[in-house]
Amino acid sequence: MVEEIKISGTIVYSFVNCPREAWLQAHKIIPFQDNELLEMGRLISENAYAREMKKIILDNIEIDLINVKEGNILIGEVKKSSKSKESARLQLLFYMYELKKRGISVNGVLLFPKEKKRVYVKLGEEEIELLDQLIASILDTVTQPYPPKGNPKGCGPCSYREFCQS
Repeated sequence: MVEEIKISGTIVYSFVNCPREAWLQAHKIIPFQDNELLEMGRLISENAYAREMKKIILDNIEIDLINVKEGNILIGEVKKSSKSKESARLQLLFYMYELKKRGISVNGVLLFPKEKKRVYVKLGEEEIELLDQLIASILDTVTQPYPPKGNPKGCGPCSYREFCQS
């Protein structure tokens, strides 16, 4: 089963917020697509930073924005708010780590257009160790036959909410 599951940046982001959501994504259970949060994310992604190159997809890496100047590559991850900034940071670090393994050195930036915020991210040895541990935890969780229990305090807004509450 481990061979079938590929860890993606989205799964990293979800795992930090809700391991159950990450399990569902890893098992290709599609969330309710008319969820207003998904719609809002699509709109922000389509309309923010119009001059930047968008949506580069390479295997398990889906980069929102890329900017190349004088040989330096800056990749960006766009989020609707900084509420889950740590999850977004780990998602971006995951993309940077995957690119580094392919011999591509990049810098990263988290972009929160509604808040007009930018947070620059660097991939160092400490971040690589953290990602290795996080990926091991994710693999341990998503290779289980059943999803982990949801948040006992109740879920936040999520496109899987109806699935989890039924």
